[in-house]
Amino acid sequence: MNHFLAIEAFVRVAEASSFAEAARQLGVAGSIVTSRVQQLEKFIGAPLFHRSTRHVRLSEIGEAYYKECAEAVSQLNSLTDQMRDLNGTPTGRLRIQMLPGYAIGHFGALLHDFTQRYPGIQLDIIVNDRVVDPVEEGFDVAFQIFPPISGALIEKRLFPVRRLFCATPDYLQRRGTPVVPADLLTHTTALYAGYPSRNRWVFTRGEESVTLELPGQVRSNSVHLLRDYAVSGACIVCLPTLVASEHLQSGQLVPVLTDYTLAPFSFAAVYPATQRQAVKVRMLVDFLVERLAGDPAWDMPLLARGWVH
Repeated sequence: MNHFLAIEAFVRVAEASSFAEAARQLGVAGSIVTSRVQQLEKFIGAPLFHRSTRHVRLSEIGEAYYKECAEAVSQLNSLTDQMRDLNGTPTGRLRIQMLPGYAIGHFGALLHDFTQRYPGIQLDIIVNDRVVDPVEEGFDVAFQIFPPISGALIEKRLFPVRRLFCATPDYLQRRGTPVVPADLLTHTTALYAGYPSRNRWVFTRGEESVTLELPGQVRSNSVHLLRDYAVSGACIVCLPTLVASEHLQSGQLVPVLTDYTLAPFSFAAVYPATQRQAVKVRMLVDFLVERLAGDPAWDMPLLARGWVH
């Protein structure tokens, strides 16, 4: 038995809660992962998992063993990456989860620069707005606006995600322009369904704070769809500036309630604590920190006009 391969298979199954997913991540047949875990269990003399037709979960012994094994696998992989890095040839694969709002229209150019700098690193990028636990779902790093859902995760904030309510000039001419947040209750609104604050909206102006529950006639997990819906003249919409900035600058959309501020979220890299020293993860996160320092480019003209704060 190759002890490292068996331990690596055990760690992947524990993190994915699936033998099939662990096999996919390792690039081997499912029977090989099963065999390696069985050999490890035989060597230890105890079951590491409770198995059923639908679920795989760690046994009590497995939970204790996993904590040590995950750190050992991470450190060995990190050491291997460091040796490759010293040789000038960082290689390997990163599995990434990315929010559509940033992936579409913003990440492509940075991705090109990163792959030019590190041609030996391959990236699998899954674009969706689900909140994921990278440990459970086998991601090396997830980029999201939600805070980490586990104490075993590290968060590195990259830039603020500011938001504005806006509509077309035609819509505001027909329906009127909101003066205070409560005016939104008389308008047709379209809202993003994935904000951490859910239906609760807090507007601040100096010492004033207004909290509203906005149900929204239209709700969607696609900020791009909501932007296009607003551009049609159908509603007032709350959009992150990273997808609305160009339309605001061109005049297709007009911001409303700019005297009030919505609390910004943070776009952050979230990754397992066991990846803290993983060279490829560090390279990607450090690259983005370097390139995204300061206020985002799409916010600069809006800040200059006093539309966001």
